[in-house]
Amino acid sequence: MDLKLLWKQRRTGFWNTILPYLGYVIQSGVAMVFLFLIIAFSAWYTSFVQNIPAGFPIRWITLLLLTPLVLFSGYRTYLHPADIVFLRPQEHRMHEYLKNSFARGVIYKTLGMLLIFFTLWPLYVRADQDAKPFTWFLLLLLVWKGLSSYGAWQELRMVQVGASRAFRLLRWAIAILAVAAWVWQPPARSIWFLLLLAAVYLVALRLPVKHRVAWERLIQVEQSQAGRVMRTLGWFVDVPSSGQKVSSRRWLSKWGSGLAWNAGKAYRYLITKTFIRTEVFSIVLRLVVLGMLLSWWTAGTYFGIGAYLLFLLLVGVQIGALRRSHAESFWIMIYPISGESRRSQVLGFISNLHAVSALLMWLPMLSSGIGGITIAGVGLILGVLVIMLMRRSQSKKWLKEEEEE
Repeated sequence: MDLKLLWKQRRTGFWNTILPYLGYVIQSGVAMVFLFLIIAFSAWYTSFVQNIPAGFPIRWITLLLLTPLVLFSGYRTYLHPADIVFLRPQEHRMHEYLKNSFARGVIYKTLGMLLIFFTLWPLYVRADQDAKPFTWFLLLLLVWKGLSSYGAWQELRMVQVGASRAFRLLRWAIAILAVAAWVWQPPARSIWFLLLLAAVYLVALRLPVKHRVAWERLIQVEQSQAGRVMRTLGWFVDVPSSGQKVSSRRWLSKWGSGLAWNAGKAYRYLITKTFIRTEVFSIVLRLVVLGMLLSWWTAGTYFGIGAYLLFLLLVGVQIGALRRSHAESFWIMIYPISGESRRSQVLGFISNLHAVSALLMWLPMLSSGIGGITIAGVGLILGVLVIMLMRRSQSKKWLKEEEEE
């Protein structure tokens, strides 16, 4: 069996199922909106670089932007559950199959990191009086990106889940230390520290027991990655549902448990637990935190309103996906709950969650003081309008889908 050819065939097969939907994405106007955002950002960024305010925290901005990009690692293996049986006899040769996944995962993530780095560089070199040399900075990012990607791949092979989680935290810690040391410390001092840090990390990676091929974990990761792609397409067009990762999140398990046990709250209970235990929660949480940081950074400016509304739309799109979480479940159809009740419970939960997210992202805008209170007020009014319009749009779309069925 040619394992390299098998990987290419599966990759081609997956993208052949995706390409027909891309036309609908373009027709939705997202391409024009994206182009407009790029033009608007370019104009604002050019003006900002030419007029950098005194005391601008460029080192903290550099750390916050580049560290996640150094750490971010994702691999598409295109493995299926049946492979545990049918490909296991080829386990001793699976490196031929998996090396394509590793190489492409590193290359694509590195290209994204370089795009952000090249965009950030004009601001960094003008705002930091002790800016590091471009070549050395770029080399540091490339080396640490490769090290982090290798560590993430080894985490997937670890036998014990606890060890995998511990090494993920270790990888985050050393990446933050590495970027911070390079940004804040003199080059001669930081290079020796980085070399020592890398050596210790590589030695530590050899300690945990690892599978030759962690079949179950790789299949779970692949299903999660494929599900994320399909859910993204689901923002624009109806697509077949795909499996997604479910997390227990015990620290949030009581959320929703206080709802009354009756038909009027049943679907709200289900959608609350679905939100807590799926990837939508982690995505929304990251968007809200990033939105709060940007609102604080751009407080008192009209660009801040634009950033606030953009993140409000992104959060709304993410939580709006909850509407179809159980659309194809047979058991939901036989429960004694009317379609109108189901619709009102879900839309009510989505709207309330959207409102809480909007409030959290709006509060940092008040840091501009009395001088920016008018702009903050305009942002709040526009935010409420966005929530109402998205609620109305989701309700109309749901009714239309029910009529077509």
